[in-house]
Amino acid sequence: MNKKYIIAAAILFFGAINQSCSNDFIDVSPSENIPESNLEIYNNNDGANQFVTAIYAKFLDWNMSTFAWIGVTSIVSDDADKGSSPGDAGSDKDILDALNFTPSTPSFKELFASNYQGINRANQALKYIPQLNKADSELRKRLIGEAKFLRAFMYFTLVKSFGGVPLVDHVPVSGDEEDKKMTLTRKSKEEIYAFIEQDLKDAITALPDKSSYTGANVGRASVGAAHALLAKVYLYQKKWQLAIEQTNLVTGYSLTPNFIDIYKVSGENNGESIFEIQGSGGTSGKAIQQYSQVQGARGTTGWGWGFATPTQGLYDAYSTTDTRRDATIIHKDMTLYDGYHVGPNVENKFYNYKAYSSNYRDQASTDTNIRYLRYAEILLIKAEAMNELGQTSAAIPFLNQVRTRASVANTTASSQADVRNAIWKERRLELAFEHDRWFDLVRTGQAQAAMAADGGKVFQIGKHEVFPLPQEFISESGGLSAQNPGY
Repeated sequence: MNKKYIIAAAILFFGAINQSCSNDFIDVSPSENIPESNLEIYNNNDGANQFVTAIYAKFLDWNMSTFAWIGVTSIVSDDADKGSSPGDAGSDKDILDALNFTPSTPSFKELFASNYQGINRANQALKYIPQLNKADSELRKRLIGEAKFLRAFMYFTLVKSFGGVPLVDHVPVSGDEEDKKMTLTRKSKEEIYAFIEQDLKDAITALPDKSSYTGANVGRASVGAAHALLAKVYLYQKKWQLAIEQTNLVTGYSLTPNFIDIYKVSGENNGESIFEIQGSGGTSGKAIQQYSQVQGARGTTGWGWGFATPTQGLYDAYSTTDTRRDATIIHKDMTLYDGYHVGPNVENKFYNYKAYSSNYRDQASTDTNIRYLRYAEILLIKAEAMNELGQTSAAIPFLNQVRTRASVANTTASSQADVRNAIWKERRLELAFEHDRWFDLVRTGQAQAAMAADGGKVFQIGKHEVFPLPQEFISESGGLSAQNPGY
């Protein structure tokens, strides 16, 4: 029996969830159908909001954005080692670090199941919000756009991680064999990408500018976020011209002058921020569960568990003048921006600065946000797509904007091949620990060489481009879904 989080129709307030048991690995059915009489309770603006707030709340969960996610995006890559103490494997973080993972590796089960739990919440929102005829029509339109953006976001995570996956686009009907078959049958990678694209196009027509959100609504998905994510989705598919067109529609943003300011509380949702997951410190249930704690410095002068420690290779990739290095990597005997001194007795040489919380340093509930889409990445997406289309000289200024902010001289690269490599390296330096590096290595064909340089790890071409689907899902599918090659 697998425990899953299911939205309980009677306690949807602020994403409250009910834990239940099920034999289904992808449990996408609601805990109960909402009778018309019960639905009337939510037939107002607050009720409509609660359906979508429940989707955002999923991103705060341990199994969605914390330990497994750090493992499969950072530790598995050449940007991070397992860290912590040698005897603390972190369940499977040593296995991920060594690229020795299998379909039974727990982090993949967490990654797979948590995103489908979030997709379930999105599907419920998309089913019920149109029925709330006493809620403001413009609000309902916006909320539907947010739900589609978030569903696209989660499917993008799944397709990058596993390739083709089941496409669950509605709340299944209990007992319906065709719906059950749908939840167990993989669609192709191309079908998933097409679905993501359509969700984002729908979201673009419904979402407002970021500037329209105030107060408690700050941080919700905006039209700029939908354009930015669609540009990234096109980039991953090598749809270069479409990616450029979407970056051109991401307007009203600018680079933060001092790189480190992005990651302070004062830098949350600032002029560079396009989309980030919101964490409120000191309150259980409103913070991203232990995101800061598991990556905090470990030892007598530390405050955390010490996992996902930056590699020497990442540290050395920065030039000595690059302001991003000491804003990304904490090292021993370092004084942080708030005056806290990291003494010499922490256990590991390096730690992730972007996960640091000043106000709640040693707490499980911190005020750290996860920055997922920033304007700097839009500039790099545009530069990469233009360069791939042979517009190399026109692409270079966008690359240089990012370098200039980091106090790094303009690139000396001029050929298409050299500019390509320069952009790829810039993505590594700019976006380190923002959960892109592994997927960048795979999509650009750099993974085998990068892993070999990272302690002689073996990236097997034809296998490691995607992660294994969880064995529980494969077993449950009864032949409807095949395992990824090599696993």
